[in-house]
Amino acid sequence: MAAPTGQVRAGHALFAQYAYPPNELGYCGPEDTAALLRAGNEMTSVAREFDGAWPYLRAIADAAGIADPLDVEVVHSYWIGGSRLDTVDGRTLLDRLRAAFAGQVTGLLDDLDCRAHVLAHHSFHVFVVYPWVRFLDRDPTTPLHVLQQCRIRWGSVVCLDDDHVVLESRPLVIDDGRLSLGDPAAERVRWSRDGRSLTTAPAVGDVVAAHWDWVCGPLTDADRTALTTATQATLELVNTARSRT
Repeated sequence: MAAPTGQVRAGHALFAQYAYPPNELGYCGPEDTAALLRAGNEMTSVAREFDGAWPYLRAIADAAGIADPLDVEVVHSYWIGGSRLDTVDGRTLLDRLRAAFAGQVTGLLDDLDCRAHVLAHHSFHVFVVYPWVRFLDRDPTTPLHVLQQCRIRWGSVVCLDDDHVVLESRPLVIDDGRLSLGDPAAERVRWSRDGRSLTTAPAVGDVVAAHWDWVCGPLTDADRTALTTATQATLELVNTARSRT
């Protein structure tokens, strides 16, 4: 995928890198799964079709006083994390999300109160808004797999070939009803197919982000810290909410 050039398009490119993997599988976004890769100046209209991500992007942009929800800092905050998440008022975001997903089956969205640490982050959508968390107390195998693949995860490249990398990353686990990140383990993730990739070729030792079966891009130390912090905060929120239901 050719990334748009210039600072104005940097957020567009970043959004496409992380949004393409679930869209390719038909889980969200437009039915035309190639639309993200050729959107160009139409990226905003394409991004609006990701009705899961768009309310969070709007919330971050509004809190920061940024006009464009696809500004690179806004997009980075939603997928990765960072200090801009702290500027979003949790109560306002909770009201916005309940309005946006009214009538849909959700996970823990209706169980939270205004004191909850609500984050405008992708991990919150995966673990709180998506309904899969509801099924963990039955047979956790399938919901745990979906939650693991849908969250943005991070890992170090151990080895790679023309199409895949092997990452050492911490998988999502459940123990005594609590979700957490387990011990590092190897997982195989695609970084290229038929000459198309979402990022530059990784190298052994790189820390990268993955979403579903794709490597989305490299992470700096600060990025990894931000993603870890946001993910852990959401998991703590979910564990607390689940213990009360």
